[in-house]
Amino acid sequence: MDLAGIIAVQIGYTVASLALISAGLAVIFGMMRVINLAHGEFLMLGAYAVVVSTKAGINFWVSMLVIAPLFVGIVGVIVERFIVRFLYGRMMDTLIATWGLSLLFIGIITTIFGNATESVVSPLGSFEIGEFAESQYRLFIIFLGVLVIGVIFAVLRYSRAGLIARGTMQNADMAAALGISPQRVYTITFGVGAALTGLAGAALAPVSGLLPTMGVTFIAKAFITVIGGGEAIVTGTSSAAALFGTVNQVTTFLTTPVMGDVALLIAAVILLRLLPQGITGRFFRRWL
Repeated sequence: MDLAGIIAVQIGYTVASLALISAGLAVIFGMMRVINLAHGEFLMLGAYAVVVSTKAGINFWVSMLVIAPLFVGIVGVIVERFIVRFLYGRMMDTLIATWGLSLLFIGIITTIFGNATESVVSPLGSFEIGEFAESQYRLFIIFLGVLVIGVIFAVLRYSRAGLIARGTMQNADMAAALGISPQRVYTITFGVGAALTGLAGAALAPVSGLLPTMGVTFIAKAFITVIGGGEAIVTGTSSAAALFGTVNQVTTFLTTPVMGDVALLIAAVILLRLLPQGITGRFFRRWL
């Protein structure tokens, strides 16, 4: 029973981590159909924002929950206004531009911090389940993942801003006819997606080593989760994260972490072979 409890916590942590690293991409790609290959570097910038802020004496929670998402959100707005804005509807150009942007971010951070691994000390202790001990910070990640997905759903489903964003993405000309600036909506949406990504990177900083190239570790999993989820942003991301996270963690427990990642990839290939439009392409079609 104790072992089952620990495994449940680890599965919940993996699922929440996938949901967190995919939430910003789900907003940008799911709503705007922009393939952002710099997504992993947005995660990296959020993590380094926490490092710089905490070393400057700022409280960790303020750094993670305020400074990191605000900083990366501003970077996202700048990227949208000066790069992505001119590439809507040009998928290959967007791919090349954001790939080049990711290399630029890696180069800048490497120049500033070098290739040495940075770290942030976990602010919480551990708890015990029988003979097993687990970090309390993993429970916080689970809570944060649920909170982020819940807030995204509430904003898109019940707020005026969410209605405007969804309406603009579906029919920009109609939104413009109603006096709404589609370009402003695009900028804000991209910035919000970047801010969510920065929050994810900051939240995962204490449990992952920080390197300028750390984004490569996350970007594949994020894209797999979003594409596997299908068109429904919240439901798709949540269901795909639950499926892939469970497969990954169970396989990791039975074998090794490397085999866990392999199992996740195999599960994604099988899922997309059986459900080419993702989980919500067949199920939960009318869900958000």
